[in-house]
Amino acid sequence: MDVLKAVQTYIMKMITEVPGMKVLLLDAHTTPIVSMVTTQSELLAHEVYLTDRIDNTNREPLNHLSCIAFLSPNEASIEAVKNELSKPRYGGYWLYFSNTLTKTQIEQMASVDEFEVVKEVQEYFADYLAQYPSHFSLTQAALSYGGDGPSNPPIFLPPPLHLPPPTLDTHLKTILSVLLSLKKRPVVRYEKMSLAGKKLSMEVQSAITNAPYKDLFDFRSTNGPAPLLLILDRRNDPVTPLLSQWTYQAMVHELLGINNGRVRIDGEEKIELRDLVLSTSSDPFYSQNLFANFGDLGASISSYVTEYQQRNSTLNPSTSAANSSNRIETVADMKRFIEEYPEFKKLSGNVTKHVTLVGELSKIVERDGLLEISEVEQSLASVESHASDLRSVQTLISSPKTRPANKLRLAILYALRYQKLIGNQIPQVIDNLIANGVSADKARLVYVMLNFAGADIRQDDLFMNENFFSRGKSALKGLKGVENVYTRHEPHLTQTLDLLLKNRLREGSYPFVGGDEVVRTQRPQDIIIFMIGGTTYEEGRAVALLNQKLASDAAGGPGGTRILLGGSMVHNSTSFLEMVEACALNYPESIYAPPLGQQSSTLLSNANTPIPSSTPIPSNNLNGNGPSINLRAGGYELSVGGVAGSGLYRTNESAGANAQFDLPKNFDAVAGVAGGIRDGAGRLWGNVRQRVEERVSRGNTPQGR
Repeated sequence: MDVLKAVQTYIMKMITEVPGMKVLLLDAHTTPIVSMVTTQSELLAHEVYLTDRIDNTNREPLNHLSCIAFLSPNEASIEAVKNELSKPRYGGYWLYFSNTLTKTQIEQMASVDEFEVVKEVQEYFADYLAQYPSHFSLTQAALSYGGDGPSNPPIFLPPPLHLPPPTLDTHLKTILSVLLSLKKRPVVRYEKMSLAGKKLSMEVQSAITNAPYKDLFDFRSTNGPAPLLLILDRRNDPVTPLLSQWTYQAMVHELLGINNGRVRIDGEEKIELRDLVLSTSSDPFYSQNLFANFGDLGASISSYVTEYQQRNSTLNPSTSAANSSNRIETVADMKRFIEEYPEFKKLSGNVTKHVTLVGELSKIVERDGLLEISEVEQSLASVESHASDLRSVQTLISSPKTRPANKLRLAILYALRYQKLIGNQIPQVIDNLIANGVSADKARLVYVMLNFAGADIRQDDLFMNENFFSRGKSALKGLKGVENVYTRHEPHLTQTLDLLLKNRLREGSYPFVGGDEVVRTQRPQDIIIFMIGGTTYEEGRAVALLNQKLASDAAGGPGGTRILLGGSMVHNSTSFLEMVEACALNYPESIYAPPLGQQSSTLLSNANTPIPSSTPIPSNNLNGNGPSINLRAGGYELSVGGVAGSGLYRTNESAGANAQFDLPKNFDAVAGVAGGIRDGAGRLWGNVRQRVEERVSRGNTPQGR
């Protein structure tokens, strides 16, 4: 289950099967796919002397070269192939496509091959970006492909579309390509809250069992449980993409951005250091420190520089004149120098690259005060402490040192954490945002996020604070202590995988699409996770570390259980908020208003930005009108049938006592019984509260050890 190796195998097969000197033609879709898994030096070693884009019409004719074309089977690339074959520039063409071709496309290309220069046409299923052996994503070209409609359609649309047709098609082709490249025919499950996930799951299952993919999935049967494809939804965990990161790869992506393995530092004085390449296959330091935290990274950089200095003193006589053994005086000395110098030059470039990167990261951390911000973010993500969190958030938002983007992230994290807390200060936090330099257009993203991925949309208890039992579990987790206050948060994906590995992932929350009863009860050995809406490098790291742990697990079968993570893209906080903002443009205007039950921000309401009146946003609540019964007294609240599920909650002591009954519209005929229920509500609530307080008084306060 190594996607990096799978794509590398395809590329190497292409360039080794064609003899002699050759040129490699790519398109916008396949260029990053190839660049992520190989280098120019590796291509040159196999006589690939020229790499170019097929849409470059200024290429010179080179009839003595053979041409390998690795392309996406979309309309633009097929048209480019037709133009190329009608006036061939090379001696022969070997055409490889990253996904299935239709009969019509093959006929169109054949009709223009009058000179019979096409030697071979193959389908090689490398239709995805291999970020890491256990992590993949769609290409940017696939995400921006709009089919017959406008380019760059949003990933999420409101009902009934959910996934626009071109977006559904590109996601489907990527998943099928991964499965075919790994030769896996999986059982499919999806997250119940995600109608987009359900739609994609059904399309995957249908494609596997129908033409043109049916015959391709006719693999030889193997012993053991069937692989599992689990399709998740980014909206069920909006917190992970919003957090500051402190491991090398994730930190670089959050603060500088990684685009197809490249990092750009605009403020760098040296031009050659403005564009840097990060590759696990060609950069041993990056591969070894990919998941290292920032503190350990500093020690590794120091050792790396020391190694370079030692090599430099060995190869450079001017730096070690006192040591006569390092002087180049004989033919043998010259030979040694020539043999070692290329490796030394590569080491020199690598050291300079990583010192530059780490220096830039340190500068940004210091400039933006990210240590203080991250500590508050981790508290919001991991611990229930409203008064302390509110004070910290408001202080940082008011600070002129905090950048507007970081202020917005803090406000959204606070709103997501305390959305259902009675007495939350979400409107006041938004007012503080606007008063401290955040535009109203950006500040209203707080409400957009609550409507897009808030408690009424998510199916899982993300913060473990939605009922009495999960609050207790969260409190006990907090007592265990952590090594680092900046890495307390664990992605929600780790909890899902933990339940899956224990065979405790409920079918009611994660339904199957097809598959017999025997398959459904087996613990899968190969697990492929695909997240609609994108993954993060933090989640990629969690999966990679879990794979290392499972590799030695004897209970996981031969080779251990293997997990592969994929998604629409790899997010940092900026790209995630941009995605949410773009999706909001296609929703009803009420997505910019406070969710039902939330107060509106005063400054946001008075701003020039039009804030529409609050109307219900589609959610997973079957009643559509909040809790069926809500009883509150003192510091406790009993909710039955609400959007967050039934349970006992702790609220403000000053909230007073009241009862609320919201019956569905189809229960109008029995509305008369509400009075009788209300009469007994006080007695029922009194008994519940008395029992809870008795149990609390009997239990000792847990002490950390």
